[in-house]
Amino acid sequence: MKMGIIVRIKLWKGVLTMLQTVISTLFQVIVPLSIPVIAGALLGYYRKLDTGPLSILYLYFLTPAIILETLYTARISTEDVYATISFSLLNLALLWAVATVLAKLLKLRSPEAAGLTLISTFTNSVNYGLPLVLLAFGRAGLDTASVYVIGQMIIVNTVGVYFAARSEFSVKNALRSVFKLPAIYAALVAMLLRVFDLVIPEGIHTGIAMVAGAYPPVVLAILGAQMVKVGQSEWNRGMQSAFWAGMSVRMLLSPIIACLVLYVLQIDGTLFTVLLILASMPVAVNAVVLAERFNASPKLVSKCILWTTLASFIILPFLVAGTQ
Repeated sequence: MKMGIIVRIKLWKGVLTMLQTVISTLFQVIVPLSIPVIAGALLGYYRKLDTGPLSILYLYFLTPAIILETLYTARISTEDVYATISFSLLNLALLWAVATVLAKLLKLRSPEAAGLTLISTFTNSVNYGLPLVLLAFGRAGLDTASVYVIGQMIIVNTVGVYFAARSEFSVKNALRSVFKLPAIYAALVAMLLRVFDLVIPEGIHTGIAMVAGAYPPVVLAILGAQMVKVGQSEWNRGMQSAFWAGMSVRMLLSPIIACLVLYVLQIDGTLFTVLLILASMPVAVNAVVLAERFNASPKLVSKCILWTTLASFIILPFLVAGTQ
């Protein structure tokens, strides 16, 4: 009898702890992140905000700055770097394969197929994932997450541009557009600085950090403005099929695939949990920037960003609580 009471008490304590974590995550992470999204939506609705110039600002100015700043300052171990890179590449390849198969089965047009690939492969690990990991695991988790995040930034601005540009250009032109972006060169500079133990002058570093700090609110504001456009647009049958396929891959299949990859690579501990959470994030905000820039069905991508983000408000807090 006493044993049963003790078990019930422990069960209720566990439930209460999880609920406290969920509520804390909602108020300390979701609410702050929603402010620039709401501001962008209001500007898009009342002032007809043109996100085209902002997309150029994001691709050619803000992204190189945040890549250089984060990779230059993060405290990371070689073992974690190798494990994270292996996970990122294998996970990307599997999600790409899934998106390709679905696009063929659904007979999607080239723009929708490119949009589905962006939806399936890239997560909002910077603007959403980093604050979530910092709240759950502190500075150690943040440093671990930074390796994955930097890898995602580089992949999005290289492979991601290729995915998006294929809908508009030839393969040759798509690959050429990748190397026109400064993000890849910013990553190379950061790695050289770390390898040769070089220090950026304080004044220059302060300026880079200031630009990097503008990345999250600007990109989230672009998302908000895009949400307004989504609500005012019409959809065809192909877009609807691609939308449900993208939602299924991002919210259902991607966590399962991430778990399988982590087990295959024998990754455990904090790194396992952090990578699983980051791989289960909603669609990347910058995916819509790429989609808009290269005509990869930005309406489709925007709608999936909206609904995967809304769904994540419920799913991710429980995932965080369950992994602690």
